[in-house]
Amino acid sequence: MGIHIFGQDVRLLFFTEENGIKLVLTLALILALVLVRWVLRALVRLLVRGIENERARFWSRQAVNIGVAFGLLLGMLSIWFDDPARLATGVGLVTAGLAFALQRVITAVAGYLLILRGDTFNVGDRITMGGVRGDVIALGFIKTTIMEMGQPPALQGAEPAQWVKSRQYTGRVVTVTNDKVFDEPVYNYTHDFPYLWEEVTVPIPYRADRDTASRILLDAAVRHSISPSSMPAEALVSMRRKYFLRDTDLEPRIYWRLTDNWLELTVRFVTEAYGVRDVKDQMAREVLEGLDAAGIGIASATYEVVGLPPVRVGSAD
Repeated sequence: MGIHIFGQDVRLLFFTEENGIKLVLTLALILALVLVRWVLRALVRLLVRGIENERARFWSRQAVNIGVAFGLLLGMLSIWFDDPARLATGVGLVTAGLAFALQRVITAVAGYLLILRGDTFNVGDRITMGGVRGDVIALGFIKTTIMEMGQPPALQGAEPAQWVKSRQYTGRVVTVTNDKVFDEPVYNYTHDFPYLWEEVTVPIPYRADRDTASRILLDAAVRHSISPSSMPAEALVSMRRKYFLRDTDLEPRIYWRLTDNWLELTVRFVTEAYGVRDVKDQMAREVLEGLDAAGIGIASATYEVVGLPPVRVGSAD
């Protein structure tokens, strides 16, 4: 195809009338698929509403995205490679170039497929991925978006630095590429079993009433933990059906640990994955009130100076 410039005929390299028609068809295909995607996502938002349908809305969006991407790929191949011989050659060249130039992107897309196929996590799950802890708020072909949450005191020194000392939102929205699923473990707090085993530890002096302190700690755990009777039966049944899981004790229990300075009482209990800080805060208040009422103090490594030796100041003369 040529154009006339300053009295001269200039032929555009690689641009023919056939390629121009294919380019127009490509643009029309992209615009049509964008419109179809917008309409389908609007229908999904209209038909699937409410927090309780978050999973259905998530999978519907993923189906729309995958369908549109597949339609775009099929349409591009149909427009530009109508000859099977040219298709094979073109696909080979394009694949080799992309594999070299976009290794991380291809790995991220493969990670996206693994996340969906392996049922690793969904939108709304609480996970740790790529060193980021939080709730998944979006999942794309290349990256996962996480609403970050804080770290417990034992992990405050881990990177990145955080100022929230519990599993509550920090306000930062973090994006993590999907290729991390091949390099690091993904910790899921809620997907298969939306409960956690938590512990509260209280040190008491050896001379204190140990049985009373244990009872106070255990009573607080019983009041605020999830009892096996209130836990949905399918929660453990589905876990045992999907994984090799041994029988576990769901009732709160007290454990004693001897140290050089004090007796360490630890209560272990089951709670929901969300709202852990509120549960432990209420338990701490009740335990302190109970220990105070029983005259039991908290052991610590502090020292109290109760007196000083007399000091005399005199003259050398």
